[in-house]
Amino acid sequence: MASDSSFDVVSKIDRMELDNAVNQAAREIDTRFDFKNTGAKIELEGEKISIEAGTEERAKATLEVLRDKLVKRGVSLKHIDPGEPALSGKIYKINCPLKEGITTENAKKVAKLLRDEGPKSIKTQIQGDELRVTSKSRDDLQTAIAMIKEAKWDFAVQFTNYR
Repeated sequence: MASDSSFDVVSKIDRMELDNAVNQAAREIDTRFDFKNTGAKIELEGEKISIEAGTEERAKATLEVLRDKLVKRGVSLKHIDPGEPALSGKIYKINCPLKEGITTENAKKVAKLLRDEGPKSIKTQIQGDELRVTSKSRDDLQTAIAMIKEAKWDFAVQFTNYR
């Protein structure tokens, strides 16, 4: 068993990059002329990002600024799940809960893809919100990583603990 190589398929948010992206977006909103006197603001509150603005259009524009900053910082847009702008009193709010970790159903989908189409030496094991992939051949693991990257998932994937 010691000769087996493995890696983990995970869906984790780099908190530092997320924090930097939110701060950059907030700074841009504070300084941009088209956001003056619109009451637009953006905050990271625990496991969600909240956006507020005076009009629905400004709220959506603020969300676009956030998306732009997330992409520039290398944070996948699949980690945020923005809702529609909701009127709360006189301001529009958008709540963006953060999605992190691979659900059991999604881990089963990845495992099924590897079982059906991947190299035969590959074994998968679900461990909480991660999926461990093991094989005796490192080439087979490289093939599995390429297959997972190619497939379109509704969650962000990263690969850790490659050994």
